Amino acid sequence: MTDTQNKEAPNQPYLGNVKIARVSTVAFFIDTQLHSQISMTIQSGAKVSIIASDPALNRPIEGSDYFSIDIRREISPFADLLALIKLWKLFREQKFDIVHSTTPKAGLLSVLAGKFAGVPIRIHSYTGQPWVTLNGIKRTLAKLGDRVIGFLTTACYADSESQKAFLVSEKLVSADKLSVIGKGSLAGVDIKRFNQGRFSKSERDSIKESFGISQDSTVLLFVGRIVKDKGVLELIEAFKNLIARSSNTNLYLLMVGPKELLNDELGIEENSDISQKIIFTGYTDFPEQYMAVSDVLCIPSYREGFGTVVIEAAAMGITTIGSNIYGLSDAIVDGETGVLVKPKNVQDLTQAIDKIVRETDLRKQLGNNAQARVLNNFSNEVINRLVIEEYSVLLSRLEKVNDYGG
Repeated sequence: MTDTQNKEAPNQPYLGNVKIARVSTVAFFIDTQLHSQISMTIQSGAKVSIIASDPALNRPIEGSDYFSIDIRREISPFADLLALIKLWKLFREQKFDIVHSTTPKAGLLSVLAGKFAGVPIRIHSYTGQPWVTLNGIKRTLAKLGDRVIGFLTTACYADSESQKAFLVSEKLVSADKLSVIGKGSLAGVDIKRFNQGRFSKSERDSIKESFGISQDSTVLLFVGRIVKDKGVLELIEAFKNLIARSSNTNLYLLMVGPKELLNDELGIEENSDISQKIIFTGYTDFPEQYMAVSDVLCIPSYREGFGTVVIEAAAMGITTIGSNIYGLSDAIVDGETGVLVKPKNVQDLTQAIDKIVRETDLRKQLGNNAQARVLNNFSNEVINRLVIEEYSVLLSRLEKVNDYGG
């Protein structure tokens, strides 16, 4: 391990030749959440390896190595044991200084493999707890997994203050081991990329036209996996309620993300009037193009981490209506940058959307406030630098311990 301070710029963390593994259950998470953070870590001098289930990243990161190991979301004893053994072998072969995991299953297997392989610094970032919506043995096992992660990590992070408080209150992680990077979020937002000024009026008009959306329409936006836990059933029901009112005939709903539910499961009849106004785009590497033509982001999730998509939309001047749950309650300042509603409550969600759609001055003010908050607190350059500083601090502490022990 080399010095962790850049001699040419003493105030900038330098991780020359430090070997870091970033582990996630799926490459999608790396592509959408951690791309810039890993790139910046490499620029700091570190040698970064990425580990996930998929054969490759959609957006390869220059200077990184990629290893594909089958890490499954669901509980699968044989596959999980095989993944644990493969991770342990890889960690021993590569001799990583730091293993930093995100997503629950990757976190559990990484801290176990890292402990067995003798990785000196084991880090996990909590980004939401799937067990919150589970019952029975699945909930018990998933919750136990989070507790094991908290016990075996060298340090761990929550992506918001409310999530930290929740994890501590559930006695999953001790308060002295768990912290929040900066003002929160996993990796901040690229304010150069998520910038309304990148899109000309003709480009925005063209995007709308491609979906058959008239230029004077109001567009609601959802971004994420289209699954029950994201509150999509309530969102579609609320949208139906709004369309039923004659004043909302020019309202559209863009659903951006992998569609994991069928139309009949979503309550959408084929070839109905509603089906013409709800547009499913599928997965995209460029959600900003849809944000550029949208007026309100809707995230009525049952569980959520900090909500990266909230600050991405905010960077483009878009207000958000979201569930009043931990994570989102940090990403959205109720009544100032957006609106928080009761989770799983269609009536509350319908009323909030109706108010924001009708009151254009309020919508613009909330969007402006949200944008200012992001620019001041959640730039990815700020958050990523703080993460690299955390690496540097942990490495320095380890060196002191080794010096003392030697």
